[in-house]
Amino acid sequence: MAQKPSIPKGTRDFSPAEVSKRNYIFSIIKSNFEKYGFQPIETPSFENSETLMGKYGEEGDRLIFKILNSGDYLSKADENALNNKESNKLTSSISEKALRYDLTVPFARYVVQHQNDIEFPFKRYQIQPVWRADRPQKGRFREFYQCDADVVGSDSLWQEVELVQLYDAVFTDLGLNGVTIKINNRKILAGIAEVIGAQDKLIDFTVALDKLDKIGEEGVKKEMLEKGISESALIKVQPLFQFSGDINERILKLSTLLASSEEGMKGIAELRFICSQISALGLQSSVLDLDVTLARGLNYYTGAIFEVAAPKSVAMGSIGGGGRYDDLTGIFGLNNMSGVGISFGLDRIYLVLEELNLFPNTVVSATKALFLNYGEAEAFYAMQAIQELRKSGVKVELYPDAIKVGKQFMYADKRQIPFVVIVGEIEMQQGQYGLKNLQTGEQTTLSFEDLKLQLS
Repeated sequence: MAQKPSIPKGTRDFSPAEVSKRNYIFSIIKSNFEKYGFQPIETPSFENSETLMGKYGEEGDRLIFKILNSGDYLSKADENALNNKESNKLTSSISEKALRYDLTVPFARYVVQHQNDIEFPFKRYQIQPVWRADRPQKGRFREFYQCDADVVGSDSLWQEVELVQLYDAVFTDLGLNGVTIKINNRKILAGIAEVIGAQDKLIDFTVALDKLDKIGEEGVKKEMLEKGISESALIKVQPLFQFSGDINERILKLSTLLASSEEGMKGIAELRFICSQISALGLQSSVLDLDVTLARGLNYYTGAIFEVAAPKSVAMGSIGGGGRYDDLTGIFGLNNMSGVGISFGLDRIYLVLEELNLFPNTVVSATKALFLNYGEAEAFYAMQAIQELRKSGVKVELYPDAIKVGKQFMYADKRQIPFVVIVGEIEMQQGQYGLKNLQTGEQTTLSFEDLKLQLS
């Protein structure tokens, strides 16, 4: 007996209803991207390994899916690495390509490669799948879509203001109220590391701090100690774990804490500008919140950092994130090209909308009417009407086989098709069509024009 087929962990099949719901989210995100002036691009699903490796920190590099070289990949393997089981050295000799981990680094590569054809500042959006060798859990998959919007070629903080507004516009259109857009600044984190005497441990400090919501205060402190951050530094950083007050009060407290750090004060000035402009302009359905523990573990952020939290009634991780990356394109040889971007986590947004029952009933775009099949002549008569209805944009179909009418009705019911069209010998003789509403049971006989009107 053949073994039942399966799919890899962390991947999913999508039913017609699920695809329709995902497309609904895509359409709202895409329309808002374009409303804000972003242009679409696409990049390959896999990149050269050197394009991706080393751009996400040690933790990110471990989660990149490597692609084995074609053919006899072991023929060119590093024999010493193979014999000594040194996986990192071995990988580089048998794998030259990798699946993209996100859309930002490939975008930076795109900008550098096509810099002579791009008009700066360049506003692009990209909606494509990415892959991460992560541990699958609720809302976390190994294959998932990212929906990114980035601007490169401008260091204006008005870009950050617009991106916060873009987040708010999308979630408002999705009917998702109560979303929290968290903001911090990497310069502030660098300033904190400086004043506590841990500037040489900035990456370790930020990676650990970013895990506060996952492993708690004690877990963060434990990880920091393991990374070589001193007990005295942890005492100085303690106020961050109990930071209170509104945004202005917290910015004032940070100003006092970071008074001796030039870098930290730059971050405060940037944060103050963004928050004050958003406060003056207002948001429709979201809340902007300063989170001084927000770090995001990616090495390339240099300014503002964003992370979006779902409404508190839903137990879900972040549903979006991003930030400013002043020197990202520099890793590919194009210096002084400032950029800032955000990403929407489609799959988690889907789960949140599903849990809160926020998908409109009209999202699942079902066939409007099924024409019953009574035989070859009747099917041809039906197909003539179907052809004209489709030209008018009406979604209709013919049951392909002339089987028992009861089974055809059952098929329409299971497909949740609201109407069936009866085209038997009598209807053909009269040049008419029987239309039955499967919800009410009401049945009428109509001319083609009236049928078209009813189904439109």
